[in-house]
Amino acid sequence: MLSIIITLAAVVLIAKPAGVYLAKAFDYNQTGLDKVFGPFENLLFKLSGVTKVNQTWKQYAIALVLANGFMIFLVYLVFRLQGVLPLNPSGNPGMEPTLAFNTAVSFMTNTNLQHYSGESGLSYLGQMIGILFMMFAAPGTALAVAVAFVRGVSGANIGNFFVDLFRAITRVLLPVALVTGLVFVALGVPQTLSPSITAETIEGTSQEIARGPVGTFLSIKELGNNGGGFFGVNSAHPFENPNAISNFIQILLMFLLPTALPFMYGKMVGNAKQGRVLFVSMLTVFIVFLSTALFYEYQGNPALNAMGIDTEQGSMEGKEVRFGTGQSIFYAIVTTATETGAVNTMHDTLTPIGGMLALSNMLLNTVFGGVGAGFINVIMYSMIAVFLSGLMVGRTPEFLGKKIEGREMKLIAITMLMHPLLILGASAIALYTPSGVAAISNSGFHGISQVVYEYTSSAANNGSGFEGLGDATPFWNISTGIVMYLGRFFGLVAMLAVAGSLASKKFVPETVGTFRTDTPLFGVILVGTFFIVGALTFFPTLVLGPVAEYLTL
Repeated sequence: MLSIIITLAAVVLIAKPAGVYLAKAFDYNQTGLDKVFGPFENLLFKLSGVTKVNQTWKQYAIALVLANGFMIFLVYLVFRLQGVLPLNPSGNPGMEPTLAFNTAVSFMTNTNLQHYSGESGLSYLGQMIGILFMMFAAPGTALAVAVAFVRGVSGANIGNFFVDLFRAITRVLLPVALVTGLVFVALGVPQTLSPSITAETIEGTSQEIARGPVGTFLSIKELGNNGGGFFGVNSAHPFENPNAISNFIQILLMFLLPTALPFMYGKMVGNAKQGRVLFVSMLTVFIVFLSTALFYEYQGNPALNAMGIDTEQGSMEGKEVRFGTGQSIFYAIVTTATETGAVNTMHDTLTPIGGMLALSNMLLNTVFGGVGAGFINVIMYSMIAVFLSGLMVGRTPEFLGKKIEGREMKLIAITMLMHPLLILGASAIALYTPSGVAAISNSGFHGISQVVYEYTSSAANNGSGFEGLGDATPFWNISTGIVMYLGRFFGLVAMLAVAGSLASKKFVPETVGTFRTDTPLFGVILVGTFFIVGALTFFPTLVLGPVAEYLTL
């Protein structure tokens, strides 16, 4: 427990300075960072033909969709042709078409859902040109859109997508990934282009030990809230997570950008209190979820307890003995709260309540919620809270000095409904379709949880899974690919439209009747909105899955 407290304390200390840095990194006015990064960025702008011209929200959205669509097509070709391309010492064949589609969409949407095993499914070229490239481009895209959204709601120009994307990579992702990548290599993470080696075991048999450029891969995997593993078992593998120090750094990296965004927001809108209110609100929900999950995991499995099995260390089923119950469930709650998707334990073996809370992080998608898309959801719920509060007192709601009216609320309502529609609609189809049902390894309540978790992870762009599901089939590849794409880009484009609409409105001076959004009262209302509007949508599904499983153990 002490290690968890120390980690959370470090997160709180780092969050504000990181947020201030982000605000400065994306400031179009001249700053000290331009002297450091400007020459390299100007070279990139010149080579790519990018001009620093402010775009409308529509131009920004079109650039976002077309650029990401082109990158998806490019890496799809790499995955399909990797069998005949270089840097393939293990001779991995090209990916099957539906799997290549799923993987390309997965990594470009920041989901990193893996229906393949990392060390055997991809060549080194596929890992570096395909996966590693998208691990920078995808979070860079989300961070760029989050910054553009904040500019819009604060009344400023939206900015330029390509300038923001380049800055996200050159000023944020690359520097931190480079430093932490070297740290991981120093801790024992492999960094090589040599093929796998054959070792003789103590039993006298041969074993193939996979390796590769894991250090480079690992740092951006966590920092960019990507989560995809170089190895199939992800951060439970000793090459990907060798010790307690590497585990601590991985958790810090997962938290770094999501916890910094509220402070960046406060700095950019000129009201630091608002940023603090959002941060404390999300941290409160996170601590409640974490505490509850820890409690139930340490209680062990009731069925095993009844057999007289020692559960002093909690429910150790599916957990890495190097990390134990505490660090395993802590990692599970962090990775689903930050929409990273990396795992150091098998989520399919979490206790029903532990698994439900990991699932709930993704259903809400507002408990920090990733590099940028999740934070946009938080602001969306803030607008809903302001709108509902305005209705209760008979006053037109205002947010950051702009009136929230019918057009904005229609866009917000559609965006809010898309999340449950994707999850529940796709889950219903999978549970009805023979191809979907065939993948379920548990015919009971846990089987429902497996299906709902898979589509929730896809729609929330998380990527972790209840790995008891046999999802490496055309049905699951195509269906989750569609859910990932819509779950990513529909919300980003719709909320850019909201930001563009608010940016065009006149500023309304604050009066005595204005509902302030920088007070503890608003924080309480915001958390209430998370649960009343968000959680109640999925409550029946949770009852049919993890709650029913818990009650029948």
